[in-house]
Amino acid sequence: MQKLLPLIVVWASFVGLQGQSCGLKVVNTLDGYRQKVVENADNELVEIIKVIPSVKLDIKYATKDNLVHQRVYKQARAFARKPVVEALQKIQAELNTQGLGIKVFDGYRPYAVTCLFYAAIRDTTFVAAPWRGSRHNRGCALDLTLINLKTGKELPMPSGYDETTERAFHDYQGGTEEERKNRAILREVMTKHGFAIYKYEWWHYDFIGFERFDITDIPFEELSK
Repeated sequence: MQKLLPLIVVWASFVGLQGQSCGLKVVNTLDGYRQKVVENADNELVEIIKVIPSVKLDIKYATKDNLVHQRVYKQARAFARKPVVEALQKIQAELNTQGLGIKVFDGYRPYAVTCLFYAAIRDTTFVAAPWRGSRHNRGCALDLTLINLKTGKELPMPSGYDETTERAFHDYQGGTEEERKNRAILREVMTKHGFAIYKYEWWHYDFIGFERFDITDIPFEELSK
């Protein structure tokens, strides 16, 4: 926690005591979130593994093996809005016919974490600007990769997850033919089922229609209550 403290101080300057920042509307109470779900069931933040048990998880932000080298989630869990998870279920089923599967690195990300990332990185190519919020904050972005079903191992890609170099770009033509092919397989199945690429990160996909969902700032452990 000693290393995390300076970032928390900067983060507080962005979000304030009420979780609001830069004029953004942020759903930051459990009651507020639940009311949104009552209004529209699509607003539910669904735990991915409960709907798609075969999906593998490697939640990097619950460890120190990530962009900021700090544990920023208390729990290694992944959530997304209901239609996002339904689309991912179709993707997993299609990949399974090819002997492949999905491994999820991240899904819904509380807004406070986005502010913390910006405080640490200050580069809006690889982290979202807190004055706009992230598709992750809306529960409509997924960070993921492909695995071999038989071995459980990740398929080689042109870069590692969260790598902040041009090797992470979708149009990067370096690396091996196998790595580029695997990147293309992931891109094809994701875009087929309603996701758009983020050109600077081969692992990041945005659900089309994310704009209708609110930026949210509720920790995973609160969602389970």
